[in-house]
Amino acid sequence: MAKELGVAPAFAIWIIAFYPFTQGTFVLMGERVGAVYGHKKTAAAGGILWVIFHLISGFMRSITSLSIMRALSGVGAAFVFPNAVALLTITNPPGKARNISVGLFGAMAPIGAAGGSVFPALFGQLTQWWWLFFFLALLGSVIFGLFIIIVPGEPTPMDPLGKVDYIGAYLGVSGLIVFNFVWTQSALVGWSVPYIYALLIASILHVAGFVIWEVRYAAEPIMPMDIWGSPSFSMMIVSSFVSFMGFGMLIWYLTAWQAELRGYTMLLNAATYAPLAVGGAGAALLSAKVVRHLAAQYILAIGSTATLVSLLLVAIMPVQQTYWAQAFPAILLGSLGPISSSQRLNSSQVEQSGGINRGSQDLSLGRFYRTG
Repeated sequence: MAKELGVAPAFAIWIIAFYPFTQGTFVLMGERVGAVYGHKKTAAAGGILWVIFHLISGFMRSITSLSIMRALSGVGAAFVFPNAVALLTITNPPGKARNISVGLFGAMAPIGAAGGSVFPALFGQLTQWWWLFFFLALLGSVIFGLFIIIVPGEPTPMDPLGKVDYIGAYLGVSGLIVFNFVWTQSALVGWSVPYIYALLIASILHVAGFVIWEVRYAAEPIMPMDIWGSPSFSMMIVSSFVSFMGFGMLIWYLTAWQAELRGYTMLLNAATYAPLAVGGAGAALLSAKVVRHLAAQYILAIGSTATLVSLLLVAIMPVQQTYWAQAFPAILLGSLGPISSSQRLNSSQVEQSGGINRGSQDLSLGRFYRTG
């Protein structure tokens, strides 16, 4: 793609990076919009945006325009996922059904990563890359269409008389997007470029303004700061953040390692991630059963340890080595981190471990999802 778009391979990272940038930052707004206007309506609207911008992405022929479309696709996803989590907790009362549902939801991270490596490789190696986006738009149309028809919504929105804190959303979203942009772009152009420092300062000011606005002035803050006073919530977020970050690093760098240094084709590279689907599905079902007998913090610790070991295996892996020696166990172990973390999405567990009231549960779930 980088070659056809006329840019150096290093700059192709923006095609990947812009999607999680906006997905992770706009989720803050997406969950609040869902609480005010209805979770199903908001998720459906996000799905429609996702389909539209993936369809448009297929027509883009420059790195800038394609990256912008990827960013807008991420906005759609940000309105889908936190509201999908909310619908899971609404339609499934605390118990076995919810544990299984949440576990399966968490399994979509490694399973999606495995499947997501196959389709780009298939279209990239056998046809033109833009057919991937047309395929995703078609697939999304089917999935979100079925979602709208089949999935029940809540009778009334959680907070129908509430308001969306647009000023807080602007300050928080802008600050985080620019902050992430600075650190990614600085790896490509270095810190000697003046605009890097200017944007870094601007991002810090936006984040500081966000905190001040939320604490002092927001009538209905988009992120009440007292949620961080829960005994274990802050540490849960930090540990989950590290686990998800490690999983993302594993996928990105192992893919580059196998393609650039080991000479794997795109399809062969994609095939190496099959253990993600197997490990993810197995861990999801297992953790859904174990969570009833083992405290959630221990499940989280097991997943974090698995992520740590998988990263260590990749860190010390030599170039000339069979896939089965270190890459295979690293991928298999790497699938456990997001699954164990996903069990913390269970609102009953959040209540037990942190004393978070029911009115803040959706907010805490959104904070958790944002760590991904």
